[in-house]
Amino acid sequence: MTARPLAAVGRPHRLDVLIAGGGLLGGVLLWAMNLHGGPARLGLPPSLTLVALGAMSVAELLRRTAPMAALALAVPALVLDITTGTLVATVLMFTDVVYAAVLYGPAAAARRIPLHSVLVTVVTAVALTALWQNPQVVTAVIGVALLTVAPAWTGLIIRNHRDAAESARLRAEQIALLAERDRTQAVAGERARMARELHDMVANHLSAIAIHATAAQSIDDPSATREALGVIRENSVQGLAEMRRLIGLLRDPKTTEDAQEPAATPTLDGLDALLGQARAHGTSSGLSFVLEDARRPGGTDAGPRPTAPAELAAYRIVQESLTNALKHAAPGEVRVRLAHERGGALTVTVRSPFADRPGPRVPGTGTGLVGMRERTALLGGAFEAGPVSGPAGRVWLVRAALPAAEEEEQR
Repeated sequence: MTARPLAAVGRPHRLDVLIAGGGLLGGVLLWAMNLHGGPARLGLPPSLTLVALGAMSVAELLRRTAPMAALALAVPALVLDITTGTLVATVLMFTDVVYAAVLYGPAAAARRIPLHSVLVTVVTAVALTALWQNPQVVTAVIGVALLTVAPAWTGLIIRNHRDAAESARLRAEQIALLAERDRTQAVAGERARMARELHDMVANHLSAIAIHATAAQSIDDPSATREALGVIRENSVQGLAEMRRLIGLLRDPKTTEDAQEPAATPTLDGLDALLGQARAHGTSSGLSFVLEDARRPGGTDAGPRPTAPAELAAYRIVQESLTNALKHAAPGEVRVRLAHERGGALTVTVRSPFADRPGPRVPGTGTGLVGMRERTALLGGAFEAGPVSGPAGRVWLVRAALPAAEEEEQR
């Protein structure tokens, strides 16, 4: 809670108008019925009691819009009221002004006013005890405390509760915003993962279908056409099975359509079958495929088996690279190499003959390289792809370095 700016001082709050009006009317009735604390002191006329009442009513109007100005007006009004007869309505309105000054005033004033109220009470008690040695001093001190200490500390307690409630509300809003941002990021990440899986699982089969369909149209040979149609049918069935498995995972990640068990995750052990499919699809385009696995026992680079996420990423990178080779590569050898670096990272390298043609054999989405780069980045690895020059001429090189199991555990 903070004090309102001066620009906001203006029309009083409706409740403040009711309090001020009620206090003024009650005070006038008490004065008219001669119900006040006693005669005027210091030779002041009793009519000044009404002046103090009016000033206190004005302070009540300002209790919310200008609390410090209201308190500055209420203090002399109370002094004038006490010296001219003391109306109960004026005294009660003063306690409300003190309460409002702590509740609606600046934070610094809210800290100082309760302490000053205690100090005023103590000083009054000492002065009255020294000047007026009478048992009624206790009653007078209690009255002063009720006028100052009680409303000031009540306002402070309520203000602290309001500030705590406001802080809790702000924290709840911040938590809700963070939760919404996390949810949005999770949805975006899941959509990206689904897009990568869908692309990697189906694109290979659809590319093979498109290539063999083109060959069947261009080659006027019944046997070649039948062979191409057989390959098209095989890839259609496999692609449909992959789609059904993915849809089953999306509907219920714990089960598949055919069995109440989790769907098998592709591993690097399936690369031989993957290259076998690529050979069947790429023979007509003059492509040959070779797998060099330096991780196998007896190999010079044998190392630990990678984690499941790294193995899946490596498999998908090889799968997408072979699909791109069927679409873009010139006739020649496509070489896939798996190895472990000295640091233990799994490296996947795919070299294919570079073909400088205006477009691919079949159209694509252009997201293959993006998906491979994202898979590698999610594991904290390094990825590069592009044409390079070598002893055998220009080749298209895809290379991904995926962290080993120990490195992932440290992250």
